[in-house]
Amino acid sequence: MDAHARARDLIDAAHMADPTRASDGRAAELVYAERMEAWVARLVPAASPLLRLAARCQHLERWRVPRATFPEGKAGYFAWRKSLYTKQAARAGALLLDAGFSTSEAAEVCMWVAKVGLKTEAGTQALEDAACLVFLENEITAFAAQHADYPREKFVDILKKTWRKMSPRAQELARGVALPSAIVSLVHDALAG
Repeated sequence: MDAHARARDLIDAAHMADPTRASDGRAAELVYAERMEAWVARLVPAASPLLRLAARCQHLERWRVPRATFPEGKAGYFAWRKSLYTKQAARAGALLLDAGFSTSEAAEVCMWVAKVGLKTEAGTQALEDAACLVFLENEITAFAAQHADYPREKFVDILKKTWRKMSPRAQELARGVALPSAIVSLVHDALAG
C-alpha cells in the first residue's frame, strides 16, 4: 500500500470515531470529508492527491473539541475555530507522516488545513471554497433551523461573509447549488447588498 492509500485509511479511521451519525448511519465527519473532497475535485479538476487528502482533513476530529468548551459569543467562537485549525492541522500532519509522506508534504497539508494564506495560497483557498460550498449545499437549512431566533439581517450578513470568503470560481459554482426557496431569498438579499 502506498503512502496516499495509508494516509487515506488513517484519516478515515479517525473520522469514523465521530460519535455523531449522518442520516445514513455513517460517521458525520466521514460524510463531511467526502463532501469536501468532492467539492475540491470540482473546484480544482487537476487537484493533487495531497490537496485531496487535505480536503478530507478539514474537520479532522472536530468532534473532540465541542463549541461549548469555549466561551459564548463572537470572541469565544473565533477562539474555538482558531483552536480547531491548529489541532486539525497538527493531527493531519501526524497522520501523513505516519503514512510515509515527507515532512515537507505534511507541512504543506498542515498549512492548508490551518487556513494559512487564505486568498493567497491556492490550497488553502480551495479548502475554504469547498467548506463554503458544503455549507451552502448541505448545512445551511439545518443551520437556519438551529438559529431560527436570528433576525433576517443576521442571516443575510452571514451569507455575505460566506460569499466574500469564496474565490470567483467557487462563487460561480455556488450559483448552481439547489437551495430551498427561503434560503434563495436570503442569498439574493446578501448578493444584492
